[in-house]
Amino acid sequence: MLTLLGVSMVVVFTYLIMSKRLSPVTALVVVPIAFALIGGFGLELGDMMLDGLKVVAPSAALLLFAILFFGILIDAGLFDPLINKMMKLVKGDPVKIALGTAVIAMIVALDGDGTTTHMITISAMLALYLRIGMNPLILATISMLAVSIMSGMTPWGGPATRAIASLGLDANEFFIPLIPTMLAGMISILFIAYILGVKERVRLGVIVLEEIPKEALAMSGVAASAAVQEDIKRPKLRMFNLVLVVVIMGILVTGIMPVSILFLIGFVIAAMINYPNLEQQKERIAAHAGNAITVVTLVFAAGIFAGIFSGTNMVDAIANSLISIIPDSLGSFYPLVVAITSLPFTFVLSNDAYYFGVLPILAEAGAAYGVSALEIARASVLGQPVHFLSPLVASTLLLVGMVKTDIGTFQRYAFKWALLCSLAIIVVAFVTNVI
Repeated sequence: MLTLLGVSMVVVFTYLIMSKRLSPVTALVVVPIAFALIGGFGLELGDMMLDGLKVVAPSAALLLFAILFFGILIDAGLFDPLINKMMKLVKGDPVKIALGTAVIAMIVALDGDGTTTHMITISAMLALYLRIGMNPLILATISMLAVSIMSGMTPWGGPATRAIASLGLDANEFFIPLIPTMLAGMISILFIAYILGVKERVRLGVIVLEEIPKEALAMSGVAASAAVQEDIKRPKLRMFNLVLVVVIMGILVTGIMPVSILFLIGFVIAAMINYPNLEQQKERIAAHAGNAITVVTLVFAAGIFAGIFSGTNMVDAIANSLISIIPDSLGSFYPLVVAITSLPFTFVLSNDAYYFGVLPILAEAGAAYGVSALEIARASVLGQPVHFLSPLVASTLLLVGMVKTDIGTFQRYAFKWALLCSLAIIVVAFVTNVI
């Protein structure tokens, strides 16, 4: 009963978001409540939802202050010289811009943190995309895929760290055999970036800096809102702002302070120094408030969904049902089954729920087929490109907020590329006997 309820909830939720029948916030709240009531959990709903909100509260604070922090710096013109330099290097060629985005995003993503990667990549590249009229969804897709591969497989990244900790594995034994698979993922990202860049080159041509095509202006409801008035730029404070970003990122990497507190402090300093006039500060905060509130609301709504999904034990029921229906004949291919099922599992679950709740069950079942926990752990991270499309991923909510789109639009655009990337690394992992 719980399995049927859980699967039905996920199917209905996904359909309503991707068909735009309901907004993501509404679907994240209404759908799980409705199915919990159907399952007879009405009296426990309050506690479940509160538990979910407690889990996501730090992420909500992080995203709120990160958006305001980088918004202030973009307004002040910190990234303008970088954009102008990039324009000269890529000569307005969408293919080179897309490939450059992939390289930058993959390098930044090596720190294992998706939020940091998106903030740096989008902040640095969005103005360039808008200036020549490239679709910002391309930027978002490339950045998301880079995080899914670089953060998903490295032992210091979130998914791999959870898998290793959950099953008590050695990090080197887990990671070293995965290196060829990770390289395949990087190549697939470059390939996807090239394909998307070629499509934009056909649509726009190669743009010189002085020329902004009419089509570029036409798509810029986004561009208009992203255009920064000259009188709020602070070229004389550019070096101070750069040092501030470097210091904030350096402290972030060391982990000596909670990230949400770090960005709160960074935002306050950036606003105070760049816009000492209180009216200007209010204007800059108001300019980014809509984006910040949208993202934070989504995070809290995602907490409602996750709290109910976990509190009703639908997660455990689905996992156990899946294990029970796997035929014995597929025992030798069990890691491949885990890899494939990680796509839908990690899409509807947070990484914590999947790696600490579902993965131990899958590993225990794999032991019955003689499959090592190492193979199960490696297989479990191969669905991360699809996982990062989930509205339960805080960094993805930040990402769609920064490119000023909604999660449903992003999912429809990026799904086929995320699926392609996942299938590519699954095939390589299988062929190289990693799983």
